[in-house]
Amino acid sequence: MSDIRVLVVEDEAIASAAHAAYVGRLPGFELAGTAPDGQSALRLLNEFSAAGKPVELVLLDMNLPDLHGLDIARRMRAAGILADIIAITAVRELAIVRSAVAIGVVQYLIKPFTFATFADKLESYRQFRQQLAGPGPGSGKSAASQSEVDQAFASLRAPSELPLPKGLSVSTLESVQEYLKQHQDAVSATEVMDALGMSRVTARRYLEYLADAGTVSRTARYGTPGRPENEYRWSGR
Repeated sequence: MSDIRVLVVEDEAIASAAHAAYVGRLPGFELAGTAPDGQSALRLLNEFSAAGKPVELVLLDMNLPDLHGLDIARRMRAAGILADIIAITAVRELAIVRSAVAIGVVQYLIKPFTFATFADKLESYRQFRQQLAGPGPGSGKSAASQSEVDQAFASLRAPSELPLPKGLSVSTLESVQEYLKQHQDAVSATEVMDALGMSRVTARRYLEYLADAGTVSRTARYGTPGRPENEYRWSGR
């Protein structure tokens, strides 16, 4: 997959330069340009499309001098510009952003954020794009399965964006994550149970939570006595 072309739309010069620099530090992404307001963003998006170099992702500040971010998103769609959008927003606007999926807001970044948070969001988006890019030439496969589509959309969610079920703790979740990160091979709930000193049922609850969040991949393990159990592998997020 070629690098994802990104347009940064931000009216604060320091923030715009920082976000542009962040994009430049991430493999798999290419900075297409920056825009200080909504009208400039729409003009650049049209110019890039006309030149055969369309922008694929817009990092869009919701509060700009001339237009609200959602107005920009609507005008993009009306003009046939299908670039995805990561909204850069304040906490008070989350309800608005979450209702904007239909016009292309796939994720959000809450100000202020660190490079680590920025990188995690964009890497999640890159994985989403990669998983839905389709099979490679000669693969003999023409369509994705339901589980593959589910996994692609799950990659857009971080564990912190899913409510932690009752009975699960943040510290134990972090221990399970660290254990998975340290093992290249897939592990089962039984192996996590033995390593971390918890019941198999508890280990499975944490693993299923991480799988639903898209942080780990989940497949069936065969060749063991009794019913096949799931195995889990850290996805690299």
